[in-house]
Amino acid sequence: MTNNITNKDVDGVSIVSYNGRIVLGPESAALRERVKSLLVEDRKKIVLNMSNVTYIDSSGLGMLVGLHVSAKGQGAEMHLSNLGEKFQDVLQLTRLLTVFNVYDTEADAIHAFRHTAASA
Repeated sequence: MTNNITNKDVDGVSIVSYNGRIVLGPESAALRERVKSLLVEDRKKIVLNMSNVTYIDSSGLGMLVGLHVSAKGQGAEMHLSNLGEKFQDVLQLTRLLTVFNVYDTEADAIHAFRHTAASA
């Protein structure tokens, strides 16, 4: 199940890429566990690259919100990148686009951490 998830480290930022559907079930649970394990490892900068997400349902949105809240509660920051048009539309319709830090590209999301650190 976890072969749908890859992660790498770029300039101290953990990049997690997910392939497939974010729906209720073991695949989404694996994504949640991967991000939570990064938080346990005290990783403070996480980017979720969503370029290969084919579908997200309400439970998937709930999971992302939960991860966002967990990250903030632990002093970490989570950015979303590479949302497809449909995914972006879902976030817009649910007004969650204002909750998440969303970037067009992975590079933009990584760069935003540097900008945040510089202004802090």
